[in-house]
Amino acid sequence: MSDKPAELLTPDDAGIALAAALLRAGATVALPTETVYGLAARADDATAVAAIYRAKGRPDFNPLIVHVPGIAAARALAMLDEQAEQVAQAFWPGPLTLVLPLRPGAAIAPAVTAGLPTIALRCPAHPLMRAVLEESGLPLAAPSANRSGAVSPTAPAHVAASLGGRIGAILDGGACESGVESTIVALRGDGSWQLLRHGPVTQDALVALLGQAPAPLADARIEAPGQLASHYSPGKKLRLDATTADPDEFWIGFGPLAGDTSLSASGDLAEAAARLYAALHLAAAAPQRRVAVAPVPDEGVGAAINDRLRRAAAD
Repeated sequence: MSDKPAELLTPDDAGIALAAALLRAGATVALPTETVYGLAARADDATAVAAIYRAKGRPDFNPLIVHVPGIAAARALAMLDEQAEQVAQAFWPGPLTLVLPLRPGAAIAPAVTAGLPTIALRCPAHPLMRAVLEESGLPLAAPSANRSGAVSPTAPAHVAASLGGRIGAILDGGACESGVESTIVALRGDGSWQLLRHGPVTQDALVALLGQAPAPLADARIEAPGQLASHYSPGKKLRLDATTADPDEFWIGFGPLAGDTSLSASGDLAEAAARLYAALHLAAAAPQRRVAVAPVPDEGVGAAINDRLRRAAAD
């Protein structure tokens, strides 16, 4: 690792070209998406992928999401049946990841899939991420750009604080819009599907498209990012559904419960999702030893917010 801080690349043609050149050369670059910042590397190069795991301190049994510019690129890496095509057409580009059978002979480093016969694919909507995908001509493995298990980054400063001299560059895309990671869906080939991670694309939206509820998760296999029981931690004990806070607790409010900071004073769940990780970063830096979080409705994107909070509290 280096003591040299990551270079902040400008969000213009020059910055995009430099990010793409670094990625083609096998370097890691933090890139903005509509969900959180991702730590990207070319997915076809084992050495480049290893640099992601090394920078994040990530367990090697935890697979990575591969970002592609569109459905045609996805078909080169995975087997898409009629159901997969339907879901991709409905939600791509956007914050939805599909877990699909890996295409035999696909040019993907083995560490990307953690030895599984499936691959997690996403077509992002963020214009800078899409521009880098097009400019580089590569599928990009890109988990969240933070140390493994810690709070995900929604701004360049979060990336710099978490990864320091562990990466070469950060493409500055400002604050992320959605603020929580993509929804992850596994399509099983028999018409059934499973929700592996809640996210901005809600379960209700998926049920409306697919015409059936998700099948239950029958085992504890790690098939995609965000499935570890303990994740997204601010490094302090977290108490959920808190309507008051103790003196040694930093209080994250919601709606009428103002707290030391608020996910959304108006009770807007989309705003709360966008502010979630920024609030957890504030909590991590606060002098209080513990964190309390006000109740958040478990509906719509609130299910994704509560999923992240429960995993953060598992520490």
